[in-house]
Amino acid sequence: MASIDDAVQAEAPRSRSRLRGGLVTVGTVSALLVAMGLTVLGLGAADNAVANYDASSWLWSTARSELARVNGVTARVDTRTEIPGARQHPMQITQTDRLLLLRDLQTGQVSSLDLATLQLSATTRTTPGLGVSVALHEDAAFVVDAVQGIVRQLDPRSLTPVGEPVRYPPGITGGTFDGKGRLWIAVPSEGTVSAITAATLPSAPASAAPAGAGLSPQRVESYDVADASHELVVSTLDDGVAVLDRTAGKLVRVQHGEVHPTPLTLSGPAALPARTSGARVPVTVTAERRVLLVGDGGQESGFTVPGEGDRLSPAVAWANRFYCADEATGTIYSFDAAGQLVETIRGRANGPLELEVRENHLFINSPDSATARVVDDKHQVREVNKYANDVLGGDPPPVPPPPPPPKKPRVGKPSAPRSVTASAGNAQARVSWRPAAANGAEIIKYVVEGAGQRVQVGANQRAVEVKGLTNGETYRFAVHAVNAKGDGPSRTSNPVTPTAAVPDPPASVTAQERPDGTVLVKWPAANGQGNTIARYAVTASSAGTNAPAGESTKTELVVPAGELEFGTQYAFTVVAVNSKGAGSASSPVSNTVVPFAAPGRPLDLRAGTVANQPGAVTVQWAPAEANGRPVTKYLVDVGGRVSEVTDTRTTVTGLGNGQNVTVKVKAVNEAGPGAEATATARTVAEPRVTVTSSSSTATGATVAFTVDAGGGKATCTLTTTGEPAKAGACSSITMTGLTPGTSYTFTVTASNAAGKGTATRAQKTQPLYGIATCNNGPDGDQRTYCNREIADKRNGNEVFSVPRQDNDKQVGWAKPGRRLQAYCKKSGEDVDSWIYNNQKRSTWWVQVDFDGKNYIPWAWLNLEGGDNINVLPTC
Repeated sequence: MASIDDAVQAEAPRSRSRLRGGLVTVGTVSALLVAMGLTVLGLGAADNAVANYDASSWLWSTARSELARVNGVTARVDTRTEIPGARQHPMQITQTDRLLLLRDLQTGQVSSLDLATLQLSATTRTTPGLGVSVALHEDAAFVVDAVQGIVRQLDPRSLTPVGEPVRYPPGITGGTFDGKGRLWIAVPSEGTVSAITAATLPSAPASAAPAGAGLSPQRVESYDVADASHELVVSTLDDGVAVLDRTAGKLVRVQHGEVHPTPLTLSGPAALPARTSGARVPVTVTAERRVLLVGDGGQESGFTVPGEGDRLSPAVAWANRFYCADEATGTIYSFDAAGQLVETIRGRANGPLELEVRENHLFINSPDSATARVVDDKHQVREVNKYANDVLGGDPPPVPPPPPPPKKPRVGKPSAPRSVTASAGNAQARVSWRPAAANGAEIIKYVVEGAGQRVQVGANQRAVEVKGLTNGETYRFAVHAVNAKGDGPSRTSNPVTPTAAVPDPPASVTAQERPDGTVLVKWPAANGQGNTIARYAVTASSAGTNAPAGESTKTELVVPAGELEFGTQYAFTVVAVNSKGAGSASSPVSNTVVPFAAPGRPLDLRAGTVANQPGAVTVQWAPAEANGRPVTKYLVDVGGRVSEVTDTRTTVTGLGNGQNVTVKVKAVNEAGPGAEATATARTVAEPRVTVTSSSSTATGATVAFTVDAGGGKATCTLTTTGEPAKAGACSSITMTGLTPGTSYTFTVTASNAAGKGTATRAQKTQPLYGIATCNNGPDGDQRTYCNREIADKRNGNEVFSVPRQDNDKQVGWAKPGRRLQAYCKKSGEDVDSWIYNNQKRSTWWVQVDFDGKNYIPWAWLNLEGGDNINVLPTC
C-alpha cells in the first residue's frame, strides 16, 4: 500500500497526456465485476459498460457502504459497488470522467477507482478526521492537509507522491480546482489566496520524482485578499476564485490576474459552495436564510429561503438558477435569476445533502438515505432510488422523521470574550482570547483595539499579532465580539511592554491524542535568553482556524476533553512568555492529531420479537457517533447473552420462550465502549386460546375463539374424537359432517414457533327429524295400505334393526305422520315407496330413534328441511 509520505524514485518525465485506456468490452467488464464483487444492473452495450463520457455521477450511500453510478439522462442507477471496509463511514468523493477518489473520513484511507476498468487501482493513508481533503482534475490529484498547511500532488493511478509538496502556514482552507485546472488555497493567517498548477505525471504509474528533479507542483499566482487573521471561505470559479472574507464582510473575486473586492451587507456568518458555475456567486447567510448574488459588477440582488432554522447548505448555481438545500427537512428550493422561488423539491429524509454540478446535470445526493435527484439543464427534476433492484441485501432501517425544529433561543449581543491575554514581542504583541458566548446569533468577528490600532479578526481565529509597537512602552488591548445584533462588551488584556529581549521559541512540539478525549501537548523548555520563562501559550490550528488551546507554566499542556472537536485534525504551536511578559515567536508546528473518545450512544435502538423463531429477538439501531475513531464493533447484550457484531442489526437466539429481556447496545472504538442504548423485547411465547362462543346445526358446529399469538404467527385447527382435524382462521372454525343431536367435545389448537396452546368446548349438534310418510292410494286395497301394519306382509313405515326388510329383524311400524329423530344414513336394501310416497326409491336407510337406534328406509321417511339425505353423515 502506498503512503503519501513515501518518496519513490521516478524515471525521466515524458510529455503530459491524459490517462488513456483501451476499449473495455461488456465481457471484460463482467469478468472484472465478478472478480471485484461488483453489481451491474441493466448494462446492454459496451458504451454503457464503460460510461467514460456520459452524463453520470457516482453517489455515496452511507447506510449501504456503496457507490452507485447514477445516469443523468435516464435518472437510474446502472452500476454499483460496495467499498470494502467502509462500514457506514462518511466519505468524500471527487471524480472526473475516468477517475474517482474516495477518502474515508473516519479512517483517513484514500482509494482510487479507475472508472474505465471499474478497478480499485490504489489506496493510501492520510490522517483520519476532518482536516485533509482530496481534489481531482483530469489526471491531477492532490491531497490538501489544511492543518499542517501542506498541499501534495499524487499520481491518481498509484496514489504515490509527485515531486515536492507546496507548503503554507498551518490552518489553510480551500483546495478546489477551478475550470482551468488551477488548485486554489487560501491562507487566513496571511490574508492571501494562491493558485497551484499540477506537475506532469511520470510515465510509469508507480514512479515518482526524486527531490530536486523539477517534477513538482508549482504555486503560480498569489494575491492579497484580506487582512491577516480574517476568516476566509473559498469558492472556485470557471476561471479564477471567489474568496469570502467573513470578518470584513466582503467578497473578493480573483480573475485574470486582477482582484475585485465587493463589500457585502451581511447580518451574520455566510458560506459559499466549493465550486461556482456561471457569472454570479451565491453567498448564503445561513442564520438569516438569505442568499446574496454577487456578479462581476458587485452585489446584484438577493432572496430569502422559506422555512426556519440555520441548517441551509450553501446555495449552488446551475443553469441560471440557484438551488438551496435545507438539511433539516430534506427540501431543496429553486430560485430563478431574479431571485423568485420557482420550485420546491420535497425531500424524504433529513440529514446531509450534497449538490454537485457534473456532466451538464445537477446531482443532489442524500448519502444517509436511498434517494437522490437529478436536475437537467431544463430544470426537470427526477428522483433516483439508489437501492432499486439491488442484489446486495435488504434495505437499511427507515430514516426516522426529522425532529421538530428547536425553539428559537433569545438572541442578543455576544458576551465579552474570556481570558484575554497579551504577550509582548519585539515591537509587537500577541493577543489571544477564549470564545465569547454567541447569545443566539453566530459570532461574525472579533475586534482588537489598542495602541491606536483597530484590528478585525475572524471568528475562528481568536489570536492576532499587533505590530508597529514601540519597545519600552506599555500597552493594553481590548477585545470584543460582534454578531448580527451588534458589538458585545469588551474585555481588556494584561499590560505588556514590547522588548527586543524576547525568549526563543520551543525547538519542537509534539501532540498526542488520548482515549479519554484529552490531548497532551509537550515541548522542550525554551531558552529565556537571560530571563525566566513564566508560561507557555499554546495555539491549536485546524482547517482555516487558529485559536488558543490554553496556557501552562510547565512544558506540557493537557487540553481537556470537549475543548477540541472529536474527529477533527489539529496541530499545535507554542509561544514562550518570560517573566517580563515578553513572548517568543511561534514554535514549529507539531504533528497532527485527531482527538477522540469512546463512541456515542447508538441511536434509534429497536428490539422486537422474531415471529418465526423460538427464543429469538431481533435488534437494530442507527450508527453511533464515532467521536474521532471508527466504530470497530458493537456489544449487544440481550438478557445477559453478549455478542459482538460489526453491522447495525443482529438476531440473538437461545433465549427462553415468552421471555422478557432487556437489550443493551454499546459501540466500541479505539477508546473502548461508549454509552449504552437500552430497549426491551420479548421472545415469541406459546399461543393462548380463549373460546368465546359456539353454535351448531344438525350436522355441523362452529367454535369461535381468540388467540394471543405470543408475538408469533399462529395457525389454528379444530378437532374432535372420530373426526378429521379442520384447519381455519384463528378466530372461528366450522366442522361439518357431524351426527345430528350428538354431544361433542371440540379442541381448538393454536400453533406457533414456540409451541401450542389449546382450549376445549362442549357442543351438541341440533337434532334432525323426519316424518314417517305413507299415503293411501286411490283404488282397492291401496286405500287402506297405510292404515295399519299387516303381519307377514310389506307395507310402509316398517322399522328394522338392520338396513334391510328382514322380518326377523323388524322392530315395529311407525304410524304415518310420526316424527322420528334421525342420526345418520346407511346403505342397504333397495326400497321403492311406489305411489305411497311419490315414487320415492333409494338404497339409503336412516338410523332413527325408534325403540333405540334402528333403521327405516329413506323411501318412507321424509326429512325435515328439504328431505336432503346428504346432510346426514354416514353411520
